[in-house]
Amino acid sequence: MARIKRILVTGGAGFLGSHLCERLVDLGHDVICLDNFFTSQKSNVEHLLDRPNFELIRHDITLPIYLEVDEIYNLACPAAPGHYQYNPIKTMKTSVLGAIHVLGMAKRCRARVLQASTSEVYGDPEVHPQPEWYRGAVNAIGPRACYDEGKRAAETLFMDYHRMNGVDIRIARIFNTYGPRMHPFDGRVISNFIRQALVGEPLTIFGDGCQTRSFCYRDDLVEGLIRLMENESGVIGPVNLGNPEEFTIRELADLVINLTGTSSPIAFKPLPADDPTQRCPDITLAREKLRWSPTTSLREGLQKTIEWFRSIDLSQYRPPTPNY
Repeated sequence: MARIKRILVTGGAGFLGSHLCERLVDLGHDVICLDNFFTSQKSNVEHLLDRPNFELIRHDITLPIYLEVDEIYNLACPAAPGHYQYNPIKTMKTSVLGAIHVLGMAKRCRARVLQASTSEVYGDPEVHPQPEWYRGAVNAIGPRACYDEGKRAAETLFMDYHRMNGVDIRIARIFNTYGPRMHPFDGRVISNFIRQALVGEPLTIFGDGCQTRSFCYRDDLVEGLIRLMENESGVIGPVNLGNPEEFTIRELADLVINLTGTSSPIAFKPLPADDPTQRCPDITLAREKLRWSPTTSLREGLQKTIEWFRSIDLSQYRPPTPNY
């Protein structure tokens, strides 16, 4: 029988965090979900509250907390541009202070700790698709830098705690992920398109729609995180986790229109500053070392996501920030 572990998930009531908590609870581990509910919803983990191996703590990871754990998944940080740009100083603090606090806990408890980093560390990439060795093209003083550079600084802290203190770390660079429980007002392109399509509003495309993204379904991504955390081959990361199938934003809009059956038109708006023109992962390392690759097609994943959006009452959700 596999050992039952005490696992902390920071940002555990968020979109990805809630699915990770759910999976870990189902595996029988004792799971502590920590969240300050800035951009997350308590309803995301409401169905877990009566499970004996699940605990919910309202706490901001920029402040110290002392827990006894075996593993930590550090997912705490606003991840949508409108949200992390709303309070850029707090975003940077969440990435940097949050990393310091979970790394200190991991050092004290001799716990393994995984950092949920991001493809944003590659900036507007000059190498395509993006492999882990690519150092990125990030504007350190631009409006997105609070997130991009915050995550890069967190990776630096993880590596230095590993080198200097022997902390057992893992670093995952997560590319665009989607699925049920995305916040309808998180400002991400898939949630925007689906919400707009279902209420008959124009689908908003920033720029000409030729910029590309890759979209990984939430179940595939959670599987990748767990495989990286449990990996014993000596790979600590960074490891790209994402879907290498690339689509233009216009192709995505057309697919959402097709799957929802909406008559919504498309509205074009100016491209925001520092918005990357290409984003697609090279997942060779994940395939070789984790035996992981996505299995859910964009069409299949969008159908499940649209079905969930149809099932919720949008009036029960409020935009966490004005910038959605």
